[in-house]
Amino acid sequence: MDQTQSGRSAEDRHVPVLLDTSVQLLAPALQEPGAIHLDATVGMGGHASAVLRAAPGARLVGIDRDPQALVLARERLDRDGVGERATLVHATYDQIPEVLADLGLPGAHGVMMDLGLSSFQIDTTDRGFSYAVDAPLDMRMDPSSDGPTAADLLRDLPEAEIARILRDLGDERFAKRIARRLVEQRQEAPLTRSGQLVELLERAIPAASKASGGHPAKRTFQALRIAVNEELEILASAVESALDCLHLDGRIVVESYHSGEDRLVKTAFTRRTRSSAPPGFPVELEEHKPTFSPLVRGALQADDAERATNSRAASVRLRALTRTRPDQGAH
Repeated sequence: MDQTQSGRSAEDRHVPVLLDTSVQLLAPALQEPGAIHLDATVGMGGHASAVLRAAPGARLVGIDRDPQALVLARERLDRDGVGERATLVHATYDQIPEVLADLGLPGAHGVMMDLGLSSFQIDTTDRGFSYAVDAPLDMRMDPSSDGPTAADLLRDLPEAEIARILRDLGDERFAKRIARRLVEQRQEAPLTRSGQLVELLERAIPAASKASGGHPAKRTFQALRIAVNEELEILASAVESALDCLHLDGRIVVESYHSGEDRLVKTAFTRRTRSSAPPGFPVELEEHKPTFSPLVRGALQADDAERATNSRAASVRLRALTRTRPDQGAH
């Protein structure tokens, strides 16, 4: 069932992770009238609405690659009374420079990136994201794109590449074994539905390992979703663009849910918060000073209370920076 027509509001479908923390970190940079808040993964608008209410003079540029999510975000922002301050754009978040340029904006004062899959996408049963419901093996966050589906990847990729995807993007211990079974299966008939994939995984993964670690299909479905949507490739570019677009004293908050995502964010953030002076250089020149400073120590995690009430909070890692010095990428 198309969730945009199911009668359930965005608030019912998706509880934003670390919402209060995100708002507290971003709001100080958005208090001037006309300040620009860029939510690069606006989803159903939960974080964006809360930020706009905490920064009544700010304007929102909300980006999402999922057109159905943008419909829900618009409904929510209008319902919360902040819709007139919101511009929503259908794009991937590595297109931040183009989106800002198209709107005639030189940069942003706040940036939010809430990565991974939303509850709405999991609940939209005909998209194939969930291993709990039988559906076509699609997994594209933007169903209107002409990119390959999960079924296409499983049909066309070599066995070694399937194994690499499952291992690197899903931390799947039995990646080689599963890849072999998938290739054997497609010689008879390629998999086209999520239910078929779940059945294959049930057979491929040893019974002893199913007793712990959650559903045996969880890691494979995560890996395929990341591969189908090229999430890590897009993220690597998007984080750099997000940092570059921030004005002086601007702030960025990124929430990651997968070790590969968090590694990319941590690497980019570390590079911007370290001096670029050569090792052993006697004096740190102005151009060598870091351009950003951390707002939190390391990565924040959700507390036990939030984990108990919101399943998405279990794996979240939040990192945040503020721009302390302009650089060549800044405006």
